[in-house]
Parts: sequence; structure tokens; C-alpha cells
Amino acid sequence: MSDLVILESPSKAKTVQKYLGKKYHVVACAGHIRDLPKSKLGVDVEHDFAPVYENKKDKANLIKELKGYVKKSGKVYLATDPDREGEAISWHLANVLGLDGSQPIRVTFSEITKSGVEAGMKNPRSLDTDLINAQQARRILDRIVGYKLSPFLWKKVRRGLSAGRVQSVAVKLIVDRENEIKAFVPKEYWSIDGKLLAASSKKAFPVKLSEVDGKKAELNCKADADKILKSLEGQDFAVDEIKKSTRKKQPAPPFTTSTLQQEANRRLGFNSRRTMKAAQELYEGVEIEGQGAVGLITYMRTDSLRISDEAKAAAAALIKELYGEDYLPDKPRTYKTKSNVQDAHEAVRPSTVALTPQSIKSSLTSDQYKLYKLIWERFMASQMANAQLNTVAASIKAGSCTFKANGFTVKFEGFTKLYAEVSENDEENGGALPKLTEGEKLKVQELTGNQHFTQPPPRYNEATLIKALEENGIGRPSTYAPTISTILDRHYVEFEQKQLKPTPLGDTITVLLEEHFQHIVDVKFTAKMETDLDKIEEGKEEWVEVLRDFYKDFSKTLTKAEEEMDGKRVKIPDEPTDQVCELCGKPMVIKIGPYGKFLGCSGFPECKNTKKIVVETGGLCPRCGGKMLAKKSKKGKPFFGCENYKECGYMNWDTPIPETCPKCGKTLFKKAGKKGKIYCDGEGCDYEREPDEN
Repeated sequence: MSDLVILESPSKAKTVQKYLGKKYHVVACAGHIRDLPKSKLGVDVEHDFAPVYENKKDKANLIKELKGYVKKSGKVYLATDPDREGEAISWHLANVLGLDGSQPIRVTFSEITKSGVEAGMKNPRSLDTDLINAQQARRILDRIVGYKLSPFLWKKVRRGLSAGRVQSVAVKLIVDRENEIKAFVPKEYWSIDGKLLAASSKKAFPVKLSEVDGKKAELNCKADADKILKSLEGQDFAVDEIKKSTRKKQPAPPFTTSTLQQEANRRLGFNSRRTMKAAQELYEGVEIEGQGAVGLITYMRTDSLRISDEAKAAAAALIKELYGEDYLPDKPRTYKTKSNVQDAHEAVRPSTVALTPQSIKSSLTSDQYKLYKLIWERFMASQMANAQLNTVAASIKAGSCTFKANGFTVKFEGFTKLYAEVSENDEENGGALPKLTEGEKLKVQELTGNQHFTQPPPRYNEATLIKALEENGIGRPSTYAPTISTILDRHYVEFEQKQLKPTPLGDTITVLLEEHFQHIVDVKFTAKMETDLDKIEEGKEEWVEVLRDFYKDFSKTLTKAEEEMDGKRVKIPDEPTDQVCELCGKPMVIKIGPYGKFLGCSGFPECKNTKKIVVETGGLCPRCGGKMLAKKSKKGKPFFGCENYKECGYMNWDTPIPETCPKCGKTLFKKAGKKGKIYCDGEGCDYEREPDEN
């Protein structure tokens, strides 16, 4: 009789089965098998918030199968993911399958490797009540907010809307940033920039005015700049002081969930959902040629920077082999984790560093390879020696003015040989300066005054929003991706040139919640709730007490809001357009419905004309000559199709560009990426070129 191991994912089950062999039968439950009911609150707020769980209807056959496996098996082990959610899933499994949670039936795998799985199986434990209660409290908390607050929005704004504890704060951050941008008043300022030539070089180097009469240069208008430029006419430019030093540059720590999502967004253009999908696949196991299913990274939901001694030793051995001993630090690196972090897992790292990205590339999908390469390189670099830079800072005098020039040369590559980092404010961007000597006179090649204006704070993109959520203590590693997906799916925010912008709907709801439910959108209050959930997990707070404290104020606030809004309804402002309704002649406006944006007549309800929003690309269909329109597939993937699509049928995943083919005169298309080829898709035409060719 074999022992039974139940975990969540079928692909992970396959990998674990390979490592455990025939003595075990490994099966998957595919997530939660029971949950709060969909159609009602399912929480008895009058009796200590007792939840009413129901077996999920779509899991009825699976539950029957699992019960059959339990009867036929020896021991039963629950091996769901090693976090709160995974603990709760195991608890539900134990309840439904009649298992005793106080017995050692729970095992966890921090990595799906042979050693990781064997270590987990050697250390079974009982179910962790504190972890379960923390997850249960979060689930009930979110259910109360969603099921009590959403009907209020239906009555006061529009049916079908929803409010969430974390998502509402995320939208508020985006709305607040938009309001900052709108309120921003730019201020003019000027700089004086020059290019100087030294005797030792034929190439001019850049300088910037730093001081006037020993004080920081402040030029507020063109007159200020012109006055300085006038005073510099005929002045000698001479090197006053040269400071040379060696600067050490340390590698960044290995990834946490948050930094992985941020860096994948910046470097790879992945959204958070795409990143976590690929990471989940890498963790659960990928079929590697000649090795079978292999878990390639450690658990990807973590906010810890801890690294095991074994992983450090393996990285050091490989660094020495690939790059030499000079690329190792004096001692293995340890990174300090923030004080408010749950240190249950290691940082995100490759399970086996010997599996280099290139060696397994043929076994991975494009997304898996790109993300694995990023994780592998970041981890390996985190265990490498510092980069060393020879820096030069030159001070140049001209009359009463002092100019500054900075430069650098690389003394030792260190970790940058593998993983180059780019800083927005990196002083080394000036490159190398020519050889300069104090007192040396320099020749002015160029000297100009340049106008600038202070800039408003930028809109959030996915990376910077995740960073803001993390810094403010909003949500946890597992919540960043679903939170962003939710606020996009519900049309509270939208992308504009890869930046997040609130829609009129998101703006309206945020104002309403701020007016009547300030705690729900208060950053500090929401962060405190996250801390309370952490305390439940640590056994320092009772989950019922946390819910009781929250609900007492929330219930009063809801009653007060309903009284204040009695008989009132909030209108979502429409976005004006330059299109005119062909039925009544009134302007068409952009409205937001349950399925997204559409054009509607401003004369509604007298005129009920509606149309789809059409985005023209400027290109023409190579098949029939109709306009090429930007469209989206059912899964939300952008593509381009002919306006006469039903009759013509032409579509293309590649982007039409405002150029015509020199051979046949039809619209050209460009493949994705900076180096994507430009080509003609006209029938029988073979024209193509690289994007940088003329």
C-alpha cells in the first residue's frame, strides 16, 4: 500500500512523483476544494465571524476521487504551497477528507528538487493553526468589505461594481498621483553646459556650471543665463582641482517577489501576471531534456533575502569555475531582510546553479527562459565580488564661475561582468575624461544656456506601483499581481503608454470612498491591517479579535454612509470625443460599461446610439485597402485587423507602420522588439529590411 501525497498543481505533482518513486502516489487538488459561498456573505458576523464553507461544485468529482485514494493509501501527506494560502488549502483538504490535522500530515517544499522534496518528506508536521487563522482572517476580511461595500456602490454609482480592501488603496495611489500631476505647476530654470578640449585629446568632454562666486548656481530665467554667458566671454578656462578615487559598487541582493516583478517589468516588459505565471512554472517543474521534470527555482512568493549556506557554496564554486577566484568576495554575502518581513522562505534563486540558462534554453518556453536567465544572473551576481571604478572629478575655473566634470573608468568588472545594473542617476554615465593636469588651460568648443522646467512626478507603471505597495506595507508577495489585474479588469485604471492612469470610473469611486469610507482607502490603516494579519500568523493576535475591531467601525461607517447618501446617486463623468452621433447629431462620448469602454450618444436616454471604439493605425489593409484597426483578442492580446474584417478576413499580430513598400506601395509591418524586421505582407511581395536600415 503506497502513501498518498496531495499537492496543488498537476505539473508539480508530476515532478514530485519522479523524485518520490513508486512508494508514493502523488495527486493534485488544483487549488481550493472548498470556499465561502459565491451567492451570499457566508460569514456569521453576530457569532464570532464563523465562516460557512461549501465544497466547490466543480470539484465534486475530484473530491470523490481523493476520498477513494485516501481509503486505499497508507499515510496521507498534504504538500500544498508553503505559505498561508497553501496551509489553508491543506486545512480544507483535511476537513473534507476526514484527516486529523493535529497529526504529522503536513509537508512543505521550498524547492522542487530531489533534495528539497526529500527534506520536506523527512520533516512532516501538524497543520499550523496560526497560518490557517491568518489566511482565514484575510479571506473573511476581504469578503466583508466586498459583500457589504459593493452593494452600496451598486445603489449609488452603478450595478456590477466592486470594492476591495487592497485594490481600493491601489487605485487611490494612482488617483492621488494623477491629481499631483494635474496640480503641478512647472518652474523654469536654466543650466549652462559646455564642451571643452584638453591638449591630450581630440574629443571634447562635457562640463556643467556648478558655482558662481563660490555659491551654487541658480539661474531662473534666460536673462540670468545670458548674464553668465556674457561674463564668460574672453575668460580662460583652466583646471583648478582634480580628485581621483576608487569607488566600489556592490551587487543588488537576489530577488524577492516584489523586486522580481519590478525588474521583469523594466528589463523584459512583462506585466506582473505574466511574470508570476512563468515563475510558477519554473518552481513547479519543467521537462528538461535528459533529466525529466525539474523544479528550477525556489518558491517564488517571498519577501525574504535569506540564502542557504548550501546555495552560497554552490554559487561560489561555479563563480570560481566560470570567472576565476578574483570574482569571489572575501566572504559569502549575506543580505539583511527588512524587520517586517516573514522569513519563512529563501529569496527567489535557482534551485541548482549548475543548470545555466544557456544549457537548458532548448527545454524552456521563451518566457521561462527569459525569466530564469534573469533570476539566475541576479542570484549569481549577488554572490560575486564588487565592481571597482576609478573615478575622476574635475573642477574648472573661468572668471567667477566654477564648472564640474565627472568621469570614470572600470578598474575591475566584478559582478557587472554577469549582471550590469543601470541607475537613473548614475554619476558614471559621463564615461572617461581625458588626461587632465591642474592649472591646464582648456579650449572652449561649445558653451550654451539651456532652458528647463521642473517635471511633475511620473505616473505609476506596474513596477513602480508594486514598489509603492511594498514600501507602504500594502498587500503581501502573493497579492501584487492579482491586485493589479483586478483594477485593470474592472476598468478602474487603464494603461496609457505603459503607465497606469485612473479612468473616470476609478476616480469617481475613489472620491466616494474617501468621503464616506476613509479607512478603506487609507494607506496607513490598510498597512496596519496587514501587520495585524502577520501578528495572527505569529500567534500574537487572535483572529476573531482583529475582525471584531475592524467590523465595529466598518459597520457604523456603512450605516452612516447609507443615511448620508439616501436618495442620492453619483454620476460617472463621460469622456468627450470629436465624433458626432449620426442619428441625432449630438456629440458622442466615451462611456465605461461592464465589458469596457464604448461610444455612446450624449443625448441618452432620448438617443440610445452606441458604437465600438475604433482605433485607426494609419495603415491600410494589404488585401483590400481598408483601414487597419487596433483590436484585442478574447484573451486581451492586441492585434491589427482590417475594418472590413468580416468580408476580408485580414489580421496581423505585427504592427502597421506609416510607411509604404518601395516595391508594391502597400503598408509595411514591423515585428515586435527593437530589432524586429520591417516587411511587406502584400501578396507575392518579398520586401523586408532591418529597422535601422534607410
